[in-house]
Amino acid sequence: MTPTFKNISVITALAVLAFFTFLMLRIVIPYRTLETDIAFLQLKQAFIHIDVWRISFFIHVFTSTLVLFAGFTQFSKKLLKNKPKLHRRLGYIYVGNILLITGPSGLIMSFYANGGILSIIGFIILSILWMSTTGIALYKAINKDFIGHRMFMIRSFALTLSAISLRAEKVLFAEFTDIAPMDRYRIIAWLGWGLNLLIAEIIIYNLRKKKKALKLSVA
Repeated sequence: MTPTFKNISVITALAVLAFFTFLMLRIVIPYRTLETDIAFLQLKQAFIHIDVWRISFFIHVFTSTLVLFAGFTQFSKKLLKNKPKLHRRLGYIYVGNILLITGPSGLIMSFYANGGILSIIGFIILSILWMSTTGIALYKAINKDFIGHRMFMIRSFALTLSAISLRAEKVLFAEFTDIAPMDRYRIIAWLGWGLNLLIAEIIIYNLRKKKKALKLSVA
């Protein structure tokens, strides 16, 4: 059987999910022992004694993979069509996790970001936008505005993916530029989510344009 474009898209999407999940698990696994002097925490020894920061860090790390997986499933048309209840349950897991757990813990961590005030402001804005777009997506769904719901879910998930893009950009900057580490961090504190959100807006614009063209062709 010759694979269709739709089948290739599904396979590609699953491969992307597997790749992102693998990356997040690689990040999370070292912290399972709750040691405070490993990996990223080696750079945060000045804050490790602050209970609210330390607890927020571990909560954020251990819940981020679930957010990524649950969010990814929300864009499966097959899941929505064949298992709408599962779609909603995973959606509530995604939204609840961001609004009540991962988002607030990320916001707390933002106030202790490396790179000074520029980085702090960048991560605070990221946290607020992440929770806001997710909350609006939920509001739209409750009010049966499913088009609006989809648009804000695209924005929300683009910000969710900043967990991956930030780390990827960090590696790229380290390998291909001579920018000082703290300066790199200040740039990534904005680029890590800003570029994602820009891409999300381009996707939303194209979807709206396509939908408008479809309406005109039917009229």
